[in-house]
Amino acid sequence: MNYTYKELQNGSDIRGVALEGVDGEEINLTQQAVKDLAMAFSQWLQQKTGKEQVKIAIGRDSRLSGPALEQAVIDGLLLTGDTILECGLSTTPAMFMATQFPQSNCDGAIMLTASHLPWNRNGMKFFTKEGGLESKDILSLIQLADTLKESGKPFGSLSKFDLMDLYAIHLQNLIKEQVQADDYEHPLKNLHIIVDAGNGTGGFFATKVLGTLGANISGSQFLEPDAHFPNHIPNPENKEAMESICQAVKDHQADLGLIFDTDVDRSSAVDENGDPIARNSIIALAALIAAKKNPHTTIVTDSATSDELHDFLEQKGMRHHRFKRGYKNVINEAIRLNQEGIDTQLAIETSGHAAFKENFFLDDGAYLAALIVSYALKNPLSKTLNDLKEPLESEEVRIKITNNDFKEYGENVIHEIHKKAEHAPYISFADSTFEGVRLNFDPEHGDGWLLVRMSLHDPILPCNLESKKEGGVETMKTWLKEALYDKTDLDLSVLEA
Repeated sequence: MNYTYKELQNGSDIRGVALEGVDGEEINLTQQAVKDLAMAFSQWLQQKTGKEQVKIAIGRDSRLSGPALEQAVIDGLLLTGDTILECGLSTTPAMFMATQFPQSNCDGAIMLTASHLPWNRNGMKFFTKEGGLESKDILSLIQLADTLKESGKPFGSLSKFDLMDLYAIHLQNLIKEQVQADDYEHPLKNLHIIVDAGNGTGGFFATKVLGTLGANISGSQFLEPDAHFPNHIPNPENKEAMESICQAVKDHQADLGLIFDTDVDRSSAVDENGDPIARNSIIALAALIAAKKNPHTTIVTDSATSDELHDFLEQKGMRHHRFKRGYKNVINEAIRLNQEGIDTQLAIETSGHAAFKENFFLDDGAYLAALIVSYALKNPLSKTLNDLKEPLESEEVRIKITNNDFKEYGENVIHEIHKKAEHAPYISFADSTFEGVRLNFDPEHGDGWLLVRMSLHDPILPCNLESKKEGGVETMKTWLKEALYDKTDLDLSVLEA
C-alpha cells in the first residue's frame, strides 16, 4: 500500500498539505495523489453501480489550491471515460445534492475541501447517491489508487454545471414551504439577517437565498471567497469568529445572525440580542425544530454534550442519546436507531454538524440555517431557549501524547483514569459512556463532570470539563493532573492553573 496515500486518510475524508508556506509542513496532497484517488473513486463507483462509465460532479471550496486540484481530478476522470460536471465553487452539501437533483442525476460527487483547516491544507470528500463514503470505503480507494495504471488518451466528457444556483432554489423552496407566508415570493421581508461566511463558500446563502426571499441582509460580512481567510477562521467553534458575528448583530440591531464554516456543512446562529447559539444551544434549537413534527423523537449527539442539555431535551419530551464524537459516527448511530424502529430525526454534534432524517441524514449547514430562519420568523430565539440552562464553567483541554504508539498508550491512560476514579468515593461514573471515560464529581469536589477520550485521528487526549460552581473546573483539572502525574509521555502543562 502507498504509505503517502494512507497518510492522507482522515476518517471518512482525505486531507493533507496542498501548498508550501508553513514551516515544517511538506506537501503530501499532490496533484498526482488527487488524480489517482479520483480515478480510484471512478473505478470503485463503476464496480458499485455496475456501469462501465459513471457521471460524477466535481466542486471545490475557496482555497488557493482548489483550481489546480480540481483540474487534477478532471484529468483523472477523463481517463476513466466518465461524464464530468464541473461545478466550480460549491459547498459540500450541494455536491451531495448533485446526486439527488434530477437536473444533474450524478452517480457520485467529489468535493475538494479541508473544512476550517488552514489555507495550506486541502482534502477530498466523496459521495454516492446513498451519502458520504465510510472510512472503509476510503481505505478501498487508497488501495485502488496504489495499483491503478493510466489508460492513455482521455475519452470522457466534461461540461460546466451551475449547481449552486440550483441548490439555492432548493433552499428557497424549503423556506417557503416552512413559512407558508401570504407573500409567497418574499416571505422574509420582515426579517433582518446577518450572514458571516468567513470568506468561505457560504456567501451565496445571504445573496441567493435570503436576499432573494426579501430579507434585509445589510451588515452581512465576509461573503466573498478569499483563500487566505483574512478576517477570522471560518469555523463556528472559533471564539473570534463567534464574537465577530455576535457584535455585527448587535451593531446592526438584526433579528438573527448565521455563521458557516468554509464548505458549509456546519453552521451556528446568533439570537436577536446578539447572544451566540452554538454548541449545546444549537443542538437544543435544532432539536426543537425536529420535534415540531415528531415531538417524542430521539436526538443523537456526540459525547461531550452538557447534562443541562440532556435535561432540556428530556423535559421537552425528546429522548437524548449520546454517542461517539465524529459527525459520521452520530449520523450512522441515528440511522441504526431508525433501523431498529426508534424514531430518530436528528443527528448533531456540538461542532455544528447537523443531519436531519428528512434531508438524507446529510450534515448540511445551509439546510439547518434555512430551518432556523423559518423558525425565527415566528419565534424569538432568545425566548425559545430560555429554559436551557448552561454550566457555570466549561473548558476543553487537549493533552498531547508523545509516545509513538499513541493510540494504545492513550487507551491505557484512559483505563488507568477509570481505575483511579473507582477508588475516589466522591466520583461516580456516567450512566452511559460510548468513548473514553466520563466522571461525575460531587459538589465538594468540582460539582460537575469530566470526559477524557482519544482523539479520532491525532495523538491527543481531549478532556471536556463542566461545573455548576466557580472554581469547579480547576478542582477537577487538579484531580486529573494528580491522577496522571507519573505519565511521562503526556504533556500535562495544559492542566496548569
